[in-house]
Amino acid sequence: MREDKSLLISYLEQQKMDNSLIYDIVEFREKYDTAEEVQERIYIPDMLFCGKDILEMSAAALLQGENLLLSGAKATGKNVLCETLAWIFGRPSYDISFHVNTDSASLIGTDTFIHNEVRLRKGPVYQCAEFGGFGILDEVNMAKNDAVSVLHATLDHRRRIDVPGYARVKLHPATRFIGTMNYGYAGTKELNEALVSRFMVVDMPPLSEETIRFLLKKHFADVKEQALKQFTGLFLDLQEKVYNGEASARSLDLRGLIASMKAIRSNLSPLSAIRMGIVNKSFDVFEKEMLEDVIATRIPSSWTRAEIFEG
Repeated sequence: MREDKSLLISYLEQQKMDNSLIYDIVEFREKYDTAEEVQERIYIPDMLFCGKDILEMSAAALLQGENLLLSGAKATGKNVLCETLAWIFGRPSYDISFHVNTDSASLIGTDTFIHNEVRLRKGPVYQCAEFGGFGILDEVNMAKNDAVSVLHATLDHRRRIDVPGYARVKLHPATRFIGTMNYGYAGTKELNEALVSRFMVVDMPPLSEETIRFLLKKHFADVKEQALKQFTGLFLDLQEKVYNGEASARSLDLRGLIASMKAIRSNLSPLSAIRMGIVNKSFDVFEKEMLEDVIATRIPSSWTRAEIFEG
């Protein structure tokens, strides 16, 4: 526990977070215990968010009991920020993915038959409320508005869940909800005002060069400086192509870039690895050719693992 606290403070200081916020976060963690049965839901993410302003805005809102809505394009770090915040505050996290068929039963719970008795099988929102978790409402604008309206009393000042046929559930004081939404993609919908009013909204900016370098270096401590520069530049080039409408959002994939570098570490050729991680996610022939050209300006065909990693 002491080691985790030391790591946390080191990370927050590295991000240059305000000292008073760091103090309040540590105090929050010490104030709320976590039940033994959900301890495994608290973990250090593989990828930590990088960005002082976004972290400070998010932490300040959560400390005051507010819920967050992270809005932005693909590959702006929304899910990474969600995982990072749950770890920072030391709370169990519950991933709740929304889709067109999401209904209140899948969120709150549904009746089930156990030992000849009808019992409530608790949904992720119910469990999150019960154990003081951080509920990650992923792609919340994919669901129909009438499906998420069941959360209104959960997300506002009432902080409760009304389960038909069962007792009213009050939210644990540490419970928070963080919604994410991409805009402009197929299947997404405009969120109604009633739902949006229950969140503090953070508009996620495009990833900066500093952030990409930080994340790649975090994953690959042995990456050579020249290779780090080129892979960072490659992601920025792809980001510009997507934002200018020259490429689809499929090609803007930081997870794919990281997966490509992992494959290179296993001695796969860099170009083959990047094709698997990025290029082949596009199904348009002309777009693939354009992506290949962008990659060729950054990653020489002669490169092998030796040009990218030390040792």
